[in-house]
Amino acid sequence: MSETKTIEALERRLRRFEIESCVRACMNRYMVLCDALDAQTPLDELAALFTREALWEGKGAKYAKSLGGYRGRESIAAMFAGYMKSPAHFALNVHFLTSELIEVQDDTAMGHWVMLQTSTFNSGASHLNAARLTVRFAQEDGQWRMAHFQTENLFSRPVQAWNSDADLPVPQSTAQ
Repeated sequence: MSETKTIEALERRLRRFEIESCVRACMNRYMVLCDALDAQTPLDELAALFTREALWEGKGAKYAKSLGGYRGRESIAAMFAGYMKSPAHFALNVHFLTSELIEVQDDTAMGHWVMLQTSTFNSGASHLNAARLTVRFAQEDGQWRMAHFQTENLFSRPVQAWNSDADLPVPQSTAQ
């Protein structure tokens, strides 16, 4: 392989790694903001993680019905604004992402994750959700943003409260 071809191959690999990093950072920021949805959440920053013509949608019977779909950055921002009230909709909201796969193809990237969401609502009820996330990213105005966000329910159920003052069940130490 010629030196020129080697350099071109390295540049393609570097570009792919850079895009993957940008996609990962965008998704991470999205989850951090979603974990803290309340009246102080920076809605403009959250909305800017999406392209102007983005589609955000719940997929499958359960999520299509309960979450719906929203086209365009303004519509997506309006959906999130419904969660940004006082008192907050969520008393506790934590998202965990796993099983990551990011595929880069020319000027787009597809991200796939399995998400676990633990929530306690202002009402005191708690819920556990698992979903498959499929997200297409595109570069817009020099930044990688979500162009099509899909969340599909894998399971969902009410649970008891997440936090408890009960002692942790650990083995007793025999040291004196």
